[in-house]
Amino acid sequence: MEIMKNLSDSFVLANGVKIPCVGFGTWRTPDGEVAVASVKEALKVGYRHIDTAAAYKNEGSVGKAIKESGIPREEIFVTSKLANPEHGYESTLKAFDKTMEELGLEYLDLYLIHWPVPVAHRDDWKEATLATWKAFEKLYKEGRIKAIGVSNFKVHHLQHLMDNGEIVPMVNQIEFHPSCLREDIVDFCREHNILVEAWSPLASGEVFKVEELKDIAEKYNKNVAQLVLRWILQKDILPLPKSVHSDRIKANGEIFDFEITEGDMHLIDQISTCKGSGSDPDFINF
Repeated sequence: MEIMKNLSDSFVLANGVKIPCVGFGTWRTPDGEVAVASVKEALKVGYRHIDTAAAYKNEGSVGKAIKESGIPREEIFVTSKLANPEHGYESTLKAFDKTMEELGLEYLDLYLIHWPVPVAHRDDWKEATLATWKAFEKLYKEGRIKAIGVSNFKVHHLQHLMDNGEIVPMVNQIEFHPSCLREDIVDFCREHNILVEAWSPLASGEVFKVEELKDIAEKYNKNVAQLVLRWILQKDILPLPKSVHSDRIKANGEIFDFEITEGDMHLIDQISTCKGSGSDPDFINF
């Protein structure tokens, strides 16, 4: 494991593109002033990786915050995701144009297929996802996106794209936190040089209820969020913490001045009481 030193330190994707090692998530962040203010605050305290999605309905606010931050565009890594109703070749191309219009950007750093099996494509997901991926490959080859990947893909979804597409996904963003280790997916991604990103890294607040995590965090003079985010980072997984509170935004980035011991890493691995979202990518209803 490479020791990361600050928020702008990077993982390197399969195509050589650098991606800052902690992303600032915007899921459930309300569009408008709340989103603008939180993204600007994240950029102010040092985040250089912002994660949004068409389905979050806040791309416009994210773009506004980036513009108003005064930070050069090339210093900020921006991710968005294709909404479920837009699967298919032509619809993906149109959806990407809309995302770029919302963000107000000339290029995107990373574009992800948000879910592999939308309810509208339950019976033909293989054909729909492959057509979508072909559109992603086209946009990537044209230089409009620096890296392409997926989100919520299980092994069989990834294998399908790898068997039938030209380009191996560079990223897979999945739910990952204590009690939700997804070892089969993580191991497969590592084997194929696919970077894993962790959404809901704090299990939607569930981690704060775990006494063992409180005890371990106290040993390092850190809070539970900082401990868990560091644990994820030490697994060579990229965490995507989200908050709209300036103190938490800042604290979530302060995870580079300590290292969790192997023994404590193992203890965190064994925690089983954090409820996950319960979302199975093969059976979502949206």
